[in-house]
Amino acid sequence: MTTSSEDLDAIVHAAAAAAPIWRRSSAADRARWLRAAADALDANVTELVAIADEETRLGATRLTGEVARTSGQLRLFATVVEEGSYLELTIDDADATATPPRPELRRLLTALGPVAVFSASNFPFAFSVAGGDTASALAAGNPVVVKAHSGHPRLSLRTAELVAAALEGAGAPAGSLALVEGREAGNALVQHPLIRAAGFTGSVSGGRALFDLASGRPDPIPFYGELGSINPVVITEAAAAARGESLAQGLVGSFTLGVGQFCTKPGVVFVPADSGFEDAVASALPATAGGPLLTDRITEAFPTGLAHLEDDTSVSIVAEGAEVDGVRPVALRTDARAVAERPEVLLEECFGPVTLIVRYDSQSDLHAALATVPGSLTATLHSEPGEDSTTTLELLQERAGRVLFAGWPTGVAVTWSQQHGGPWPATTSLHTSVGASAIRRFLRPLAFQDAPEPLLPEVLRDDSLARLPHRRNGVLVLPA
Repeated sequence: MTTSSEDLDAIVHAAAAAAPIWRRSSAADRARWLRAAADALDANVTELVAIADEETRLGATRLTGEVARTSGQLRLFATVVEEGSYLELTIDDADATATPPRPELRRLLTALGPVAVFSASNFPFAFSVAGGDTASALAAGNPVVVKAHSGHPRLSLRTAELVAAALEGAGAPAGSLALVEGREAGNALVQHPLIRAAGFTGSVSGGRALFDLASGRPDPIPFYGELGSINPVVITEAAAAARGESLAQGLVGSFTLGVGQFCTKPGVVFVPADSGFEDAVASALPATAGGPLLTDRITEAFPTGLAHLEDDTSVSIVAEGAEVDGVRPVALRTDARAVAERPEVLLEECFGPVTLIVRYDSQSDLHAALATVPGSLTATLHSEPGEDSTTTLELLQERAGRVLFAGWPTGVAVTWSQQHGGPWPATTSLHTSVGASAIRRFLRPLAFQDAPEPLLPEVLRDDSLARLPHRRNGVLVLPA
């Protein structure tokens, strides 16, 4: 089903009509609206999980946990709104003695207006209709129009119905959240002159096409896309010697989790040659099994992506898991020199349960290969105390938004300090799409010069500033 151009236009106009109400809403009201949406998801979890399992085949346990994560995100942003530091309230008092004389300036971050959000296939709740992009955009004070994902259309519709009703039931205006369907509608949504920003999680090709549409508008808008990530891992010689077997088991558990469909799946792992690490992986992997992938399109693409890697002359199979529904987990191997020579082949993301083990003979080989790794959401370093990993760490930091030193990257905590973004193609910007500062994507700075107090936004008036964190004449002021 595709939303008609007439219906899409009416939906966006309704969002635009709601935008001034959201922008002017108090912290208490906005937080209440967000919590009402969270409560609606939790109250209908059984119905939603049943629909999601039919459409995505992810299983009730995984999906039930994802609903809890999604409602938790909404509640986190309610606390962000109440706390108030996201506004970056900043005041410079007038000073006639300054050179040149300084006027009074009061600055804040304010909502953009209607935001377009594109649902992801692999997280039908947490990165979908009521997911992190929607939660952060609403928290910033923007109505949201969601483009449903074709992989879970019934779930998208039902989630949108529940959340929109909950928002309006809590006092939010009509038009606060709506849904459109179909690729043509998605393209038109990004190009609609009343849409002020867009958030996207999906493929590089799909995201790049939308990015170009957003940039090519007469009035270009920010496009926050999460497009692809291979999430490099480096295991040092000392780490392989000290805990190679446990690291191999951790890798297998991570790259096969969710049948390899996590955006933080470790896709390439650098290990010392002749360390025995591959043997440990070969021992652990046969106990794993594949399974149905999210959509028919993804299922059809997996063998092609796998064959693209296997066709390289440097690549061989380390081990395989059991095949289920035509999908089997696979660990491949190559060497660092091949990666440095052909990164466009060997470092291309393959969505599904596959990882590439890259053997390195020296630090120079490792660093030459790491220098070709594209931007990723995460990078992981497994080392031992006393090792000098300075250069390796610098290379990893340049290529990722989050660096791990223990564990594996699958699993993204929803917290104030989380960073879920990174250099291209991980994201089209360096902003995070998970955690409290995701709200920053859907705000813009606005300064008022010598404004009469009654005409200032309420949060910039002195009585409000007494209750909110702000900076005055360069000094941070916290509420008593």
